[in-house]
Amino acid sequence: MISNNDDTIAAIATGLSDSGIGIIRISGRNAIEISDKIFIPANPSNRLISLEGYRAAYGRIVYEGRTYDEAVALVMRAPKTYTREDVVELDCHGGVTVLKSVLELLLNMGVRQAEPGEFTKRAFLNGRLDLAQAESVMELIHAKNERSMNISLKQLSGRLSKTIKVLRETILTRTAYIESALDDPENYSLDNFSTELLNDVDNMLKTVDKLIASANDGHYIKEGINTVIVGRPNAGKSSVMNMLLNEDRAIVTDIAGTTRDTINECINLGGITLNIADTAGIRESSDTVEKIGIERAKNTLSEADLVLFTVDGSEELTPDDVEIMELIKDKKSITLINKNDREIIVDKLLITSKINTEILEISALNGNGREELASLIKSMFFSGNLNTDNDTVITSLRHKALLIETRDALSRVKDSINAGMEEDFFTIDLMAAYQSLGLILGEELEDDLADKIFAEFCMGK
Repeated sequence: MISNNDDTIAAIATGLSDSGIGIIRISGRNAIEISDKIFIPANPSNRLISLEGYRAAYGRIVYEGRTYDEAVALVMRAPKTYTREDVVELDCHGGVTVLKSVLELLLNMGVRQAEPGEFTKRAFLNGRLDLAQAESVMELIHAKNERSMNISLKQLSGRLSKTIKVLRETILTRTAYIESALDDPENYSLDNFSTELLNDVDNMLKTVDKLIASANDGHYIKEGINTVIVGRPNAGKSSVMNMLLNEDRAIVTDIAGTTRDTINECINLGGITLNIADTAGIRESSDTVEKIGIERAKNTLSEADLVLFTVDGSEELTPDDVEIMELIKDKKSITLINKNDREIIVDKLLITSKINTEILEISALNGNGREELASLIKSMFFSGNLNTDNDTVITSLRHKALLIETRDALSRVKDSINAGMEEDFFTIDLMAAYQSLGLILGEELEDDLADKIFAEFCMGK
């Protein structure tokens, strides 16, 4: 990624589709001067070059006699901007052709096309955000549900960063004291220091362990639960899919083998995101197309976090059901006893004797059991003591890995204290923990890592 902060950059900050408004964002030391050359305000006193920060003007985008669009220009002056640079946003009509023509004009005026995530990278480099906050910006944009959105907002506000900074400050204070005592033993005593440090380390480990423990919940909240619906043909899998979606997405007939391929959807069920796949019915088949669908169903099953095993409750289990139970015996599963609007005769004890599963009676056709299924999934995947409104939740695998490194380093400090080692040995592992925590905030960071993180952002952010 280009990282020359002397450049003035621009990008289309809204989606490239026909819409009422499209925004072009410009940031850099020449953002206002260049925008002033192409924006003619309706009121001559509203020249952008003299406009106060957070003021808008209506006018036209004109260059060399050609009018590109009518627009509203919003001027934001450094340092009170997202990037802490001068920023101009041109609110144009939302047509793709209009936006591209205005952006091309800016590029011809010496502005550079922004790289993906470059506005947020400048916010990070200019001290507007730390790295954990910057990463939360992209998580907020891609939030799949309200819980994920709330977690991202709290990380953007600095909740995780504050926790990390407190840990680092404690480590730095203790390390500095050790160094001072070793250099100046007459004025700094290490009597009882190991006991005090051990108390600090225990408290820090509790905090770090709690953050790590939240990561599983955070992962499922952010990414969703990979869920696959399996069952023999005509057990009601497609009806289950339609029940979860609240719409007729999958074709439902009385003909066994109607679903030949995997159907994928992302749904919100009671605030939980399920990345759900309805698969072909698993059975012995001589049909070439159906056999391909069955093989794909088995491959999808191997990658699932959760299996919704659908059986026809109005019939006895068949050899196909037994084969599926063998396939899912090591998976986290819920057995959906479908068609509870009829008499249930399926042997539930036989099911639980073969697989470790939760059982829920439903009627996919009538929608009975949808809310109960949501509650059951929550209890299976989310710890009951997690409060996303009050707790700091880890959603990044990068953060989790660094917290594990931190825990390992602090554990080594604890072991050294308990082993009665000299205090100067503690500083090595204390600083290892300090550096791992610093990588979360970006205070200990290699340029290539920063480039990798921001390259995953969308254009214009």
